[in-house]
Amino acid sequence: MTHAASSPWAVSVAQVAQRTGQTKTIDADFPAPEGIGDDIVGVNEGDLVHVEGSFDSIVDGLILNAHISAPMHAVCTRCLKPLSGSKELDVVVFFPYEMEEEQHTQDDVDIVAGEEEASDGNTYPLADGGTTASFEALLRDNLVDAMPMKVLCKPDCQGLCSQCGIDLNEHPDHHHDVIDNRFAALADLKAQLEEESSEQ
Repeated sequence: MTHAASSPWAVSVAQVAQRTGQTKTIDADFPAPEGIGDDIVGVNEGDLVHVEGSFDSIVDGLILNAHISAPMHAVCTRCLKPLSGSKELDVVVFFPYEMEEEQHTQDDVDIVAGEEEASDGNTYPLADGGTTASFEALLRDNLVDAMPMKVLCKPDCQGLCSQCGIDLNEHPDHHHDVIDNRFAALADLKAQLEEESSEQ
């Protein structure tokens, strides 16, 4: 067994590859690759990612239409509350029988049918002579792109007190009496003048 076929992200497509019009369904869990997000928002390496969809064989390669569901961890960017949930996304991926640079000359600008389907750039090579598709790169790439830049525990999260760090969602009436020290010197001068005036 080759290295590609033994990978935990490998899917055999031998029964549909090079057979136009054939379909292969996929309904399986794969370990999340490394490098999806960070401690603030992301998917932990090794967590199970569910993929459900189908491969369709066309003249130029295989088209994968699939729904991806991944467990996502996050931290609210306002109150720092730990959050968990799932990230759901639909993808269209093209696996050409030959990569474009092998299929065309440098001056050839033809576009194969599968690349029109996967116009977002989701194109990945097949391995083992076109009999194996690997989900490692496509899971990482698509989930990284789908990670939100900012996560809130709720739309109106009040965040943390800027002075003491208390959670304002749990203590909505919390506040600090703010004293403006800019006039403290003038107040001291006024008191001194009043004292001198009373002594005269």
